[in-house]
Order: sequence, then C-alpha cells, then structure tokens
Amino acid sequence: MSINNQIMQYIMNISECILSGLMSQSGKRVLHIDQNPHSGGESASISPLEELYKMFKVPGSAKSIGHGKEWNIDLIPKFFLSNGEFSELVKILVHTEVTRYMDFKVVEGSYVYKAGKVHKVPCTEEEAHASDLMGMFDKRRFRKLLLFALNFDVRKPRTYQDVDPNKMTTRDLFCRFDLGLDVMEFTGHAIALHSSEGYLDQPCGETIRRIRLYSESLSRHNTSPYLYPVYGLRELPQGFARLSAEYGGTFLLNRAVDELVMDNGKVKAVKSEGKLFHCKQLICDPSYVPNRVRKVGRVIRVICLLNHPVKNTHEANSCQIIIPQTQINRKSDIYISVVSYAHNVASDGMYIATVSTTAETNDPEKEVQPGLELLEPIMQKFVKVSKVLVPNEDGKKSQIFVSCSYDAVNHFDADCEDIKDMYRRITGAELCFGGSERHQSLNSDDD
Repeated sequence: MSINNQIMQYIMNISECILSGLMSQSGKRVLHIDQNPHSGGESASISPLEELYKMFKVPGSAKSIGHGKEWNIDLIPKFFLSNGEFSELVKILVHTEVTRYMDFKVVEGSYVYKAGKVHKVPCTEEEAHASDLMGMFDKRRFRKLLLFALNFDVRKPRTYQDVDPNKMTTRDLFCRFDLGLDVMEFTGHAIALHSSEGYLDQPCGETIRRIRLYSESLSRHNTSPYLYPVYGLRELPQGFARLSAEYGGTFLLNRAVDELVMDNGKVKAVKSEGKLFHCKQLICDPSYVPNRVRKVGRVIRVICLLNHPVKNTHEANSCQIIIPQTQINRKSDIYISVVSYAHNVASDGMYIATVSTTAETNDPEKEVQPGLELLEPIMQKFVKVSKVLVPNEDGKKSQIFVSCSYDAVNHFDADCEDIKDMYRRITGAELCFGGSERHQSLNSDDD
C-alpha cells in the first residue's frame, strides 16, 4: 500500500495530536500511525484499571479498588491554566475549536508545602490576609506585587514603573517590593510556577507574565486557576483526532512501525507491517527514533490510588500541591496532582494522586518520599522512571521532526513551547492566532 507524497506523516503523543490538528486545519493531508492500541503515547490515559496493573507489572487484583471501567488514569497528568491571554495552550484549544469536544471542571485548590505543612496558596485578598504563609508587612508587599503584575503590559511602557522586563532580574524585582524569602519562594514556585531557582537571576519579564497568567486565570474561578478535563487528558488527543478527521486525517492505531525509509538523508516513507506509507514530512515522539535523540535527564512519576482526600486540603476532590526544592534541599520541585471521581476518572469516593519530580540521584523513589508521605495511606502505587529525551537536530534536513519528552511539572507550559517550536521548524512560520486573544479562556461546567 502506498499513499501519495502530499500526505504528512504523524506518529503521536499528545503534542503530535495537537500538531496534527493544526496541520489538518491548515490544509495538510495527514496520516496517523500509532504503535499503541490507544492514542496519546507516553501521555496516554489507561482504562480499565486492570490495564494499569498489567502495564506496571504490579501483582494483585484491581477488583478491590472499585469498578475497573470507571477509571481513566493519566500516565502524565497536567493541568490547564484557564486564561487565554497568556496561556498558549488555551489559545490553541480555542483557535481550533477543539473545546467543543471537551468539558472541564475546576481544580478545587492550589497548595504549597512549607515547613512540613501544606498551605493553601492565597486566592483572594481575604485569604492573603488570613494566610500563615506571610507576616503582616509581607502581605501588603505581596499585594503590591500582584497589582503591579496585573497592570503590567509589555506594550505600554507607562505600566513598567521603572522596571525594565528585559534587564531587571526577578531577584531585583522581588527586592524592589521588599519581599521576604518565604514570599519569594511561594510566589516563584506556586504562582509563577518556576521549577528551580534559576529564574531569580533571569530577566523578570517572564516571571511577571507568569504571575499575571496565574492571577488572571484565578479571577475566573474561586478555588484555583486550574482546570482539568472531565474523563481526563484522553479527551485532548481524542479531540484533536476528531478535528483532524474532520479535515480528512486518517488513523491507524495498534500498528507496528518497522522502518523509516530515507533517500539522500531525507525521509521518504514509513514501513509498517510490510507496507510503505510515503510522506514528505514525519512528526514523531522520541520512542520511534532512538538514534535521533539524546538523554538530558530523568523523571520519576508515582501514580497513587487513594480512598480519601489529601490531608490539609480542605477535603478537596482535586488539587495541586507544590513542594519547593528549597524546602527539602533539592534542585527541583516536587509536584503532586490530585484528581478524583469528581472528574469522572475514578470510582465513587476514590482519588488518583500523581507525584513527580526530576530525578537527581540513583534512588528516585526516595526523592519523592516527602510527597508520598503527604498522601498516606496509599492503597496502591505505580512507579515509573522515564528518560527525558530531546532531538539531536532541528529536522529541517531530514524532515523528521521529533518532540521532546514530557517534563516533571504538572502543567502544560513547557510542552506548549515545544509545540510552537516544532510548528516553526515544520512550516517556517510562527504559530499565530487571528484577532484578539484577550478574552479567550477555557470555561468549565462549574461556571
């Protein structure tokens, strides 16, 4: 079987699914080949629960933990920040109208770990006044920083207040507002969502953008700035698959990829089960081209099944908890995402908590122990340590474009940058959206 050269070839995880939808919508003819029986690759959602036991080779039975078909477990859970003015993923979702295939629910809380205890990240001025994360004077200074970030507009120098976003470091910005170390820590890690301390010595413009994104997203909901799809992240690749199909995209799931056929250093076809599928471009995740990627680190993720909400989270059915690296003498933060039956991803009364971080030692499971201790008692856990892989080349010569592996953070910021970079390399153009994005945002069924 041969398919003519006008078709663009995809082998996919969530990033590739998003790109395929964008390409199909722009007039490209797309064929998807996936070696898995389900879409999403390493970021797939697993159902029923018994399949998760098989995948991780965990002994025991899933029958004691609810009805297997009621579970949809994301291998790499990530939350959405809901505001579209600054969130690139929201812009993509709204621009492609893939949101018509998805429903969202608000994540019920955002928390940060300090001095052995979980604290709620202040969501309102009243919460900031009541929070024990800050002293009285720091609360005033923190409020001034938030107001500055909300009013800051890179296009309007009059909003800068003598802050040069391209020259002043974030450390100097925080010092300008006379913030204490504790406030700097939770602002940088739980609001601006930086994963290490390196941001402090970088230009402050990006941190201002992140604080504003968090605050603008939070203004739409009372509990947290985060949303999560009903039925889990499987809705994302499925939504973009439907979008691609609307524009003529073709899908082949559960199909082995045997070989990439090259001609003068450029991809010519994919050989699958003895058949050739010709293409001009190939987009894939690192698992399909191990000789074209390199390892830059490791991530550990521990999926935990619980029959109770996490302690000190006000009985939240869903939440995010961040453990800043300085609290536990590490170089990277630990992230905990909690979802539950409230998002239709677990049996009634059950919770799924995933702990993740960048591995720094030869004993990664010990590294996430502070996060696991917050979740006790745990009914069952599933542990995986994954390599973080990045492409060796930009793909312009070979026309093979490879996405990066997913990082440890539990939001989509870095992944959106990878999607934009790949789009630029594939098309030679920037990923742009027509019209004003100022009022674009994701709505939830809680609105």
